[in-house]
Amino acid sequence: MNINAIREQFPILHQEINGHPLVYLDSAASSQKPRSVIDAVKRYYELDNSNVHRGVHTLGSRATDAYEGAREKVAKLLNAGAPEQIIFTRGTTTALNLVATSYARSVCKEGDEIVITPMEHHSNLIPWQQAAKATGATLKYIPLQPDGTISIGDVENTITPNTKVVSVTYVSNVLGVINPIKDITQIAHRNGAVMVVDGAQSTPHMKVDLQDLDVDFYAFSGHKMCGPTGIGALFGKKALLNKMEPFEYGGEMIDFVDLYESTWKEIPYRFEGGTPIIAGAVGLGAAIDFLNEIGFDEIDKHERLLASYAYEKLSALEGITLYGPEQNRVGLVTFNLEDVHPHDVATVLDSKGIAIRAGHHCCQPLMRWLNVSATARASFYLYNSEEDIDRLADALLQTKEFFGHAIG
Repeated sequence: MNINAIREQFPILHQEINGHPLVYLDSAASSQKPRSVIDAVKRYYELDNSNVHRGVHTLGSRATDAYEGAREKVAKLLNAGAPEQIIFTRGTTTALNLVATSYARSVCKEGDEIVITPMEHHSNLIPWQQAAKATGATLKYIPLQPDGTISIGDVENTITPNTKVVSVTYVSNVLGVINPIKDITQIAHRNGAVMVVDGAQSTPHMKVDLQDLDVDFYAFSGHKMCGPTGIGALFGKKALLNKMEPFEYGGEMIDFVDLYESTWKEIPYRFEGGTPIIAGAVGLGAAIDFLNEIGFDEIDKHERLLASYAYEKLSALEGITLYGPEQNRVGLVTFNLEDVHPHDVATVLDSKGIAIRAGHHCCQPLMRWLNVSATARASFYLYNSEEDIDRLADALLQTKEFFGHAIG
Protein backbone atom coordinates (compact mmCIF):
# COMPACT_ATOMS: atom_id res chain seq x y z
CA MET A 1 0.00 0.00 0.00
CA ASN A 2 1.21 3.47 -0.93
CA ILE A 3 0.21 5.33 2.22
CA ASN A 4 1.22 8.74 0.88
CA ALA A 5 -0.93 8.25 -2.22
CA ILE A 6 -3.86 7.13 -0.06
CA ARG A 7 -3.48 10.09 2.31
CA GLU A 8 -3.57 12.46 -0.65
CA GLN A 9 -7.16 11.39 -1.24
CA PHE A 10 -8.32 12.57 2.21
CA PRO A 11 -8.63 16.37 2.26
CA ILE A 12 -9.16 16.64 6.02
CA LEU A 13 -5.77 15.11 6.82
CA HIS A 14 -3.88 18.01 5.22
CA GLN A 15 -4.23 20.54 8.00
CA GLU A 16 -2.57 21.63 11.20
CA ILE A 17 -4.16 21.29 14.63
CA ASN A 18 -2.74 23.57 17.31
CA GLY A 19 0.28 24.27 15.13
CA HIS A 20 1.07 20.61 14.40
CA PRO A 21 0.28 18.39 11.39
CA LEU A 22 -2.85 16.40 12.17
CA VAL A 23 -2.41 12.77 13.22
CA TYR A 24 -5.87 11.24 13.22
CA LEU A 25 -6.03 8.16 15.46
CA ASP A 26 -9.77 7.94 16.12
CA SER A 27 -11.04 5.94 13.15
CA ALA A 28 -12.76 3.38 15.40
CA ALA A 29 -15.14 6.21 16.33
CA SER A 30 -15.48 7.52 12.78
CA SER A 31 -13.21 7.31 9.76
CA GLN A 32 -12.28 10.18 7.48
CA LYS A 33 -13.74 10.49 3.97
CA PRO A 34 -11.85 10.34 0.67
CA ARG A 35 -12.46 12.86 -2.08
CA SER A 36 -14.32 10.27 -4.19
CA VAL A 37 -16.98 9.84 -1.47
CA ILE A 38 -17.34 13.58 -0.91
CA ASP A 39 -17.67 14.12 -4.66
CA ALA A 40 -20.23 11.33 -5.04
CA VAL A 41 -22.54 12.87 -2.43
CA LYS A 42 -22.01 16.35 -3.90
CA ARG A 43 -22.74 15.06 -7.41
CA TYR A 44 -25.95 13.39 -6.26
CA TYR A 45 -27.27 16.62 -4.75
CA GLU A 46 -26.17 18.71 -7.74
CA LEU A 47 -27.41 16.41 -10.51
CA ASP A 48 -29.66 13.57 -9.34
CA ASN A 49 -31.47 14.76 -6.21
CA SER A 50 -34.94 13.22 -6.09
CA ASN A 51 -36.98 10.79 -4.08
CA VAL A 52 -36.74 7.12 -5.00
CA HIS A 53 -39.20 4.41 -6.04
CA ARG A 54 -42.00 6.95 -6.61
CA GLY A 55 -41.50 9.27 -9.55
CA VAL A 56 -41.35 8.28 -13.21
CA HIS A 57 -39.24 11.29 -14.22
CA THR A 58 -35.55 11.09 -15.10
CA LEU A 59 -34.18 12.39 -11.81
CA GLY A 60 -36.28 9.90 -9.87
CA SER A 61 -35.03 7.07 -12.04
CA ARG A 62 -31.40 8.10 -11.64
CA ALA A 63 -31.77 8.45 -7.86
CA THR A 64 -33.46 5.04 -7.63
CA ASP A 65 -30.75 3.42 -9.71
CA ALA A 66 -28.04 4.92 -7.49
CA TYR A 67 -29.81 3.90 -4.28
CA GLU A 68 -30.50 0.32 -5.37
CA GLY A 69 -27.04 0.12 -6.93
CA ALA A 70 -25.58 0.86 -3.50
CA ARG A 71 -27.65 -1.98 -2.02
CA GLU A 72 -26.17 -4.35 -4.59
CA LYS A 73 -22.64 -3.15 -3.71
CA VAL A 74 -23.25 -3.87 -0.02
CA ALA A 75 -24.57 -7.35 -0.80
CA LYS A 76 -21.55 -8.10 -2.97
CA LEU A 77 -19.11 -6.65 -0.42
CA LEU A 78 -20.43 -8.96 2.31
CA ASN A 79 -21.13 -11.92 -0.01
CA ALA A 80 -24.64 -11.68 1.37
CA GLY A 81 -26.48 -13.30 -1.51
CA ALA A 82 -29.68 -11.57 -2.66
CA PRO A 83 -29.64 -7.74 -2.40
CA GLU A 84 -33.14 -7.76 -0.86
CA GLN A 85 -31.54 -9.21 2.28
CA ILE A 86 -29.82 -5.83 2.79
CA ILE A 87 -31.83 -3.22 4.70
CA PHE A 88 -30.50 0.33 4.80
CA THR A 89 -30.58 1.87 8.29
CA ARG A 90 -29.07 4.88 10.07
CA GLY A 91 -26.24 2.63 11.22
CA THR A 92 -25.34 -0.29 13.44
CA THR A 93 -27.39 0.97 16.37
CA THR A 94 -30.63 1.15 14.40
CA ALA A 95 -29.95 -2.20 12.74
CA LEU A 96 -29.42 -4.00 16.06
CA ASN A 97 -32.47 -2.34 17.59
CA LEU A 98 -34.49 -3.52 14.60
CA VAL A 99 -33.50 -7.14 15.26
CA ALA A 100 -33.99 -6.88 19.02
CA THR A 101 -37.44 -5.35 18.55
CA SER A 102 -38.90 -6.94 15.42
CA TYR A 103 -37.37 -10.38 15.81
CA ALA A 104 -36.38 -11.09 19.42
CA ARG A 105 -39.52 -9.72 21.04
CA SER A 106 -41.66 -11.89 18.77
CA VAL A 107 -39.85 -15.17 19.49
CA CYS A 108 -38.64 -14.87 23.08
CA LYS A 109 -40.68 -15.70 26.16
CA GLU A 110 -40.12 -16.42 29.82
CA GLY A 111 -37.61 -19.22 30.23
CA ASP A 112 -35.78 -18.40 27.01
CA GLU A 113 -32.25 -17.00 26.91
CA ILE A 114 -30.47 -14.19 25.07
CA VAL A 115 -26.68 -14.56 25.09
CA ILE A 116 -24.16 -11.75 24.63
CA THR A 117 -20.69 -10.86 26.04
CA PRO A 118 -19.39 -8.25 28.50
CA MET A 119 -17.32 -6.62 25.73
CA GLU A 120 -20.35 -5.46 23.75
CA HIS A 121 -20.82 -1.84 22.73
CA HIS A 122 -23.91 -0.37 24.37
CA SER A 123 -25.65 -0.62 20.98
CA ASN A 124 -25.38 -4.40 21.22
CA LEU A 125 -26.19 -4.59 24.91
CA ILE A 126 -29.04 -2.24 25.83
CA PRO A 127 -31.42 -3.48 23.06
CA TRP A 128 -31.04 -7.03 24.45
CA GLN A 129 -31.55 -5.83 28.01
CA GLN A 130 -34.82 -4.26 26.90
CA ALA A 131 -35.85 -7.30 24.86
CA ALA A 132 -35.24 -9.54 27.88
CA LYS A 133 -37.28 -7.25 30.13
CA ALA A 134 -40.13 -7.08 27.62
CA THR A 135 -40.35 -10.83 27.08
CA GLY A 136 -39.25 -12.32 30.40
CA ALA A 137 -36.24 -13.95 28.76
CA THR A 138 -32.96 -14.30 30.69
CA LEU A 139 -29.94 -12.27 29.56
CA LYS A 140 -26.73 -14.32 29.83
CA TYR A 141 -23.08 -13.42 29.27
CA ILE A 142 -20.26 -15.48 27.81
CA PRO A 143 -17.37 -14.89 30.25
CA LEU A 144 -14.08 -13.39 29.08
CA GLN A 145 -10.60 -14.81 29.51
CA PRO A 146 -8.02 -12.68 31.41
CA ASP A 147 -6.75 -11.18 28.13
CA GLY A 148 -10.27 -10.31 26.98
CA THR A 149 -10.69 -13.16 24.51
CA ILE A 150 -13.52 -15.71 24.36
CA SER A 151 -12.97 -19.44 24.81
CA ILE A 152 -15.04 -21.87 22.80
CA GLY A 153 -15.51 -23.95 25.93
CA ASP A 154 -17.22 -21.01 27.64
CA VAL A 155 -19.39 -20.47 24.56
CA GLU A 156 -20.53 -24.09 24.67
CA ASN A 157 -21.24 -23.84 28.40
CA THR A 158 -23.26 -20.62 28.06
CA ILE A 159 -25.43 -21.36 25.02
CA THR A 160 -28.14 -23.97 25.72
CA PRO A 161 -31.23 -25.35 23.96
CA ASN A 162 -33.15 -22.56 25.73
CA THR A 163 -31.12 -19.89 23.94
CA LYS A 164 -33.09 -18.08 21.26
CA VAL A 165 -30.63 -15.32 20.30
CA VAL A 166 -26.84 -14.97 20.45
CA SER A 167 -25.43 -11.52 19.64
CA VAL A 168 -21.69 -10.88 19.62
CA THR A 169 -19.41 -8.21 18.21
CA TYR A 170 -17.05 -9.45 15.51
CA VAL A 171 -14.33 -7.06 16.75
CA SER A 172 -14.17 -5.30 20.11
CA ASN A 173 -13.91 -1.52 19.86
CA VAL A 174 -11.88 -1.50 23.11
CA LEU A 175 -9.86 -4.70 23.21
CA GLY A 176 -9.21 -5.02 19.48
CA VAL A 177 -9.92 -8.74 19.78
CA ILE A 178 -11.34 -10.61 16.78
CA ASN A 179 -13.98 -13.03 18.01
CA PRO A 180 -14.43 -16.54 16.52
CA ILE A 181 -17.79 -15.73 14.95
CA LYS A 182 -17.99 -18.79 12.70
CA ASP A 183 -17.44 -21.16 15.63
CA ILE A 184 -19.91 -19.29 17.85
CA THR A 185 -22.48 -19.36 15.02
CA GLN A 186 -22.18 -23.13 14.66
CA ILE A 187 -22.74 -23.61 18.40
CA ALA A 188 -25.72 -21.24 18.34
CA HIS A 189 -27.29 -23.08 15.41
CA ARG A 190 -26.76 -26.48 17.02
CA ASN A 191 -28.84 -25.22 19.93
CA GLY A 192 -31.57 -23.75 17.70
CA ALA A 193 -30.60 -20.09 18.27
CA VAL A 194 -30.11 -17.35 15.70
CA MET A 195 -26.76 -15.55 15.45
CA VAL A 196 -26.57 -11.74 15.35
CA VAL A 197 -23.26 -9.99 14.68
CA ASP A 198 -22.24 -6.41 15.38
CA GLY A 199 -19.98 -5.73 12.41
CA ALA A 200 -19.26 -2.05 13.10
CA GLN A 201 -15.56 -2.64 13.76
CA SER A 202 -15.01 -5.55 11.35
CA THR A 203 -16.57 -4.40 8.09
CA PRO A 204 -14.16 -1.48 7.51
CA HIS A 205 -11.04 -3.49 8.19
CA MET A 206 -11.30 -7.04 6.86
CA LYS A 207 -12.97 -9.19 4.25
CA VAL A 208 -16.36 -10.39 5.50
CA ASP A 209 -18.04 -13.43 3.95
CA LEU A 210 -21.54 -13.89 5.32
CA GLN A 211 -22.17 -17.03 3.31
CA ASP A 212 -19.16 -18.64 4.95
CA LEU A 213 -19.94 -17.35 8.45
CA ASP A 214 -23.61 -18.41 8.08
CA VAL A 215 -24.78 -15.73 10.54
CA ASP A 216 -28.48 -14.85 10.60
CA PHE A 217 -28.17 -11.07 11.06
CA TYR A 218 -25.21 -8.73 10.51
CA ALA A 219 -25.10 -4.98 11.15
CA PHE A 220 -22.59 -2.25 10.24
CA SER A 221 -22.18 1.51 9.84
CA GLY A 222 -20.95 3.41 6.80
CA HIS A 223 -19.19 6.25 8.63
CA LYS A 224 -16.54 3.91 10.04
CA MET A 225 -15.58 2.73 6.54
CA CYS A 226 -15.01 6.01 4.68
CA GLY A 227 -18.72 6.56 4.04
CA PRO A 228 -21.07 9.33 5.22
CA THR A 229 -22.62 9.51 8.66
CA GLY A 230 -26.23 8.41 9.10
CA ILE A 231 -26.08 5.35 6.83
CA GLY A 232 -25.57 1.69 7.60
CA ALA A 233 -27.17 -1.62 6.85
CA LEU A 234 -28.61 -4.78 8.30
CA PHE A 235 -28.25 -8.13 6.60
CA GLY A 236 -30.85 -10.72 7.48
CA LYS A 237 -31.60 -14.14 6.12
CA LYS A 238 -34.64 -13.96 3.88
CA ALA A 239 -36.70 -16.51 5.77
CA LEU A 240 -36.29 -14.55 9.01
CA LEU A 241 -36.90 -11.12 7.49
CA ASN A 242 -40.10 -12.33 5.82
CA LYS A 243 -41.51 -13.31 9.22
CA MET A 244 -40.65 -10.02 10.94
CA GLU A 245 -42.98 -7.08 11.44
CA PRO A 246 -41.80 -3.63 10.36
CA PHE A 247 -39.81 -1.49 12.77
CA GLU A 248 -41.37 1.81 11.62
CA TYR A 249 -44.64 2.58 9.88
CA GLY A 250 -45.49 5.20 7.27
CA GLY A 251 -44.89 5.89 3.63
CA GLU A 252 -42.79 3.76 1.28
CA MET A 253 -43.08 0.58 3.35
CA ILE A 254 -46.75 -0.10 2.65
CA ASP A 255 -48.48 -2.16 -0.02
CA PHE A 256 -52.16 -1.39 0.62
CA VAL A 257 -53.74 0.96 3.17
CA ASP A 258 -57.39 0.93 4.22
CA LEU A 259 -59.03 2.85 7.03
CA TYR A 260 -58.47 0.08 9.57
CA GLU A 261 -55.97 -2.35 8.05
CA SER A 262 -52.75 -2.13 6.04
CA THR A 263 -50.37 -4.55 4.37
CA TRP A 264 -46.63 -4.27 3.89
CA LYS A 265 -44.33 -4.36 0.92
CA GLU A 266 -41.90 -7.19 0.39
CA ILE A 267 -38.43 -7.09 1.94
CA PRO A 268 -36.34 -4.97 2.20
CA TYR A 269 -38.80 -2.10 1.64
CA ARG A 270 -41.11 -2.96 4.53
CA PHE A 271 -38.21 -1.99 6.85
CA GLU A 272 -37.36 1.29 5.08
CA GLY A 273 -40.34 3.47 5.92
CA GLY A 274 -40.32 7.11 4.82
CA THR A 275 -37.87 8.79 2.51
CA PRO A 276 -34.73 6.65 2.75
CA ILE A 277 -31.15 7.80 3.28
CA ILE A 278 -30.50 8.25 -0.42
CA ALA A 279 -27.41 10.48 -0.39
CA GLY A 280 -25.93 8.37 2.40
CA ALA A 281 -26.40 5.20 0.34
CA VAL A 282 -24.77 6.88 -2.65
CA GLY A 283 -21.82 7.86 -0.47
CA LEU A 284 -21.59 4.38 1.02
CA GLY A 285 -21.52 2.89 -2.46
CA ALA A 286 -18.64 5.21 -3.37
CA ALA A 287 -16.82 4.23 -0.17
CA ILE A 288 -17.16 0.54 -1.04
CA ASP A 289 -15.71 1.25 -4.49
CA PHE A 290 -12.80 3.11 -2.91
CA LEU A 291 -12.01 0.35 -0.40
CA ASN A 292 -12.38 -2.40 -3.00
CA GLU A 293 -9.89 -0.62 -5.24
CA ILE A 294 -7.30 -0.72 -2.46
CA GLY A 295 -8.28 -4.24 -1.39
CA PHE A 296 -9.46 -5.48 1.98
CA ASP A 297 -6.66 -8.01 2.23
CA GLU A 298 -4.15 -5.18 1.90
CA ILE A 299 -6.02 -3.03 4.41
CA ASP A 300 -6.19 -5.91 6.91
CA LYS A 301 -2.48 -6.67 6.51
CA HIS A 302 -1.51 -3.00 6.88
CA GLU A 303 -3.56 -2.52 10.03
CA ARG A 304 -2.31 -5.68 11.71
CA LEU A 305 1.25 -4.48 11.13
CA LEU A 306 0.36 -1.10 12.64
CA ALA A 307 -1.32 -2.76 15.62
CA SER A 308 1.71 -4.93 16.26
CA TYR A 309 4.06 -1.97 15.90
CA ALA A 310 1.94 0.18 18.21
CA TYR A 311 1.63 -2.54 20.85
CA GLU A 312 5.40 -3.02 20.87
CA LYS A 313 6.15 0.72 20.82
CA LEU A 314 3.74 1.66 23.60
CA SER A 315 4.46 -1.34 25.83
CA ALA A 316 8.06 -0.14 25.99
CA LEU A 317 6.91 3.00 27.81
CA GLU A 318 7.19 2.81 31.58
CA GLY A 319 3.95 3.20 33.50
CA ILE A 320 1.58 2.29 30.65
CA THR A 321 -1.06 -0.45 30.73
CA LEU A 322 -2.32 -1.95 27.46
CA TYR A 323 -5.61 -3.83 27.25
CA GLY A 324 -6.57 -6.78 25.08
CA PRO A 325 -4.53 -9.59 23.52
CA GLU A 326 -1.13 -8.89 22.02
CA GLN A 327 -1.85 -11.09 18.99
CA ASN A 328 -4.83 -11.47 16.62
CA ARG A 329 -6.06 -7.90 17.01
CA VAL A 330 -7.23 -5.18 14.66
CA GLY A 331 -5.66 -1.74 14.30
CA LEU A 332 -6.25 -0.19 17.69
CA VAL A 333 -4.56 0.01 21.06
CA THR A 334 -6.38 0.88 24.27
CA PHE A 335 -4.26 1.98 27.19
CA ASN A 336 -3.87 4.01 30.37
CA LEU A 337 -0.97 6.04 31.67
CA GLU A 338 -0.25 5.56 35.36
CA ASP A 339 -1.63 8.40 37.51
CA VAL A 340 -2.94 10.34 34.48
CA HIS A 341 -6.64 10.43 33.60
CA PRO A 342 -7.37 9.41 29.99
CA HIS A 343 -9.11 12.73 29.34
CA ASP A 344 -5.94 14.56 30.39
CA VAL A 345 -3.92 12.32 28.09
CA ALA A 346 -6.24 13.09 25.17
CA THR A 347 -6.14 16.82 25.90
CA VAL A 348 -2.35 16.94 25.90
CA LEU A 349 -2.16 14.87 22.73
CA ASP A 350 -4.65 17.18 21.04
CA SER A 351 -2.39 20.12 21.85
CA LYS A 352 0.22 18.31 19.76
CA GLY A 353 -2.17 17.67 16.86
CA ILE A 354 -2.88 14.02 17.74
CA ALA A 355 -6.53 12.95 17.89
CA ILE A 356 -7.36 9.93 20.06
CA ARG A 357 -10.45 8.85 22.00
CA ALA A 358 -10.79 8.88 25.79
CA GLY A 359 -13.65 7.64 27.96
CA HIS A 360 -15.61 4.43 28.37
CA HIS A 361 -16.11 3.98 24.61
CA CYS A 362 -19.78 3.04 25.12
CA CYS A 363 -18.60 -0.07 26.98
CA GLN A 364 -19.21 0.63 30.66
CA PRO A 365 -19.59 -3.05 31.71
CA LEU A 366 -16.28 -3.80 30.00
CA MET A 367 -14.62 -0.90 31.82
CA ARG A 368 -15.79 -2.40 35.11
CA TRP A 369 -14.43 -5.78 34.01
CA LEU A 370 -11.09 -4.07 33.34
CA ASN A 371 -11.39 -2.38 36.75
CA VAL A 372 -11.04 1.13 35.31
CA SER A 373 -13.42 4.04 34.85
CA ALA A 374 -12.08 5.01 31.43
CA THR A 375 -9.27 4.36 28.96
CA ALA A 376 -7.49 6.09 26.11
CA ARG A 377 -7.69 4.55 22.65
CA ALA A 378 -5.67 5.09 19.49
CA SER A 379 -7.22 3.47 16.42
CA PHE A 380 -5.68 3.18 12.97
CA TYR A 381 -6.93 2.92 9.41
CA LEU A 382 -5.57 2.64 5.91
CA TYR A 383 -4.28 6.24 5.93
CA ASN A 384 -2.13 5.83 9.05
CA SER A 385 1.58 5.01 9.17
CA GLU A 386 4.30 3.97 11.58
CA GLU A 387 5.35 7.63 11.71
CA ASP A 388 1.93 8.43 13.22
CA ILE A 389 2.56 5.86 15.94
CA ASP A 390 6.03 7.27 16.56
CA ARG A 391 4.49 10.69 17.13
CA LEU A 392 1.93 9.12 19.46
CA ALA A 393 4.63 7.37 21.49
CA ASP A 394 6.77 10.51 21.73
CA ALA A 395 3.77 12.59 22.82
CA LEU A 396 2.81 10.01 25.45
CA LEU A 397 6.34 10.10 26.83
CA GLN A 398 6.15 13.90 27.07
CA THR A 399 2.73 13.64 28.69
CA LYS A 400 4.02 11.17 31.25
CA GLU A 401 7.03 13.37 32.04
CA PHE A 402 4.87 16.49 32.32
CA PHE A 403 2.38 14.94 34.75
CA GLY A 404 5.20 13.20 36.60
CA HIS A 405 6.79 16.54 37.32
CA ALA A 406 3.40 18.05 38.19
CA ILE A 407 2.61 15.27 40.64
CA GLY A 408 6.11 15.29 42.03
